[in-house]
Amino acid sequence: MTSQSAATLRSRYVEQAASDLEENRRRQQELTEKITMLKQEEALLADILNLAERYEGFADASRLPEQAQDEPVAAKAKRTPAASRRSASVRTAPAGTTAKAGAKGKSRQPLLGELLADLLGNYDEPRLAKELRDELMEKHPDRNPTPQVVRNTLESLVAKGRIQRHKQQRSVMYTLVKPGGAS
Repeated sequence: MTSQSAATLRSRYVEQAASDLEENRRRQQELTEKITMLKQEEALLADILNLAERYEGFADASRLPEQAQDEPVAAKAKRTPAASRRSASVRTAPAGTTAKAGAKGKSRQPLLGELLADLLGNYDEPRLAKELRDELMEKHPDRNPTPQVVRNTLESLVAKGRIQRHKQQRSVMYTLVKPGGAS
């Protein structure tokens, strides 16, 4: 082997080693980012489990806290020692047993949209959202939606084509869409 061929061979090995080292560092960076993301997901799931355990006894879903709409989910996850212990128990539990255990034995409460549609079905003339909310709270004292939630739910039903919106001057009223035709 000549000194020139040995130098060529050595430079190929150096290039290959540098390339392998670069690829290894890139892969390490990807794995570090993935680990960080998985830790955030773990903390989030631990927080969800904590909330589920805390509010398990509530029959009234309207009393449960809601997530702020403009706050990102990952930013809410906080890492605590208690969360780490809970998440370790989540990993060892068989898949789906925690969620299924809480859901069994509880009857499903009707959705607000279903209740409002039922109330509208009792009338032929248009009704105000305030009137519907008052009647809902009278007939279902366990439900206490805000006026805005009632309006949002009614508008959702309008978008689905289940009810119609009627504007009279500055008032907005709603009627149920009769099956097979307009109201």
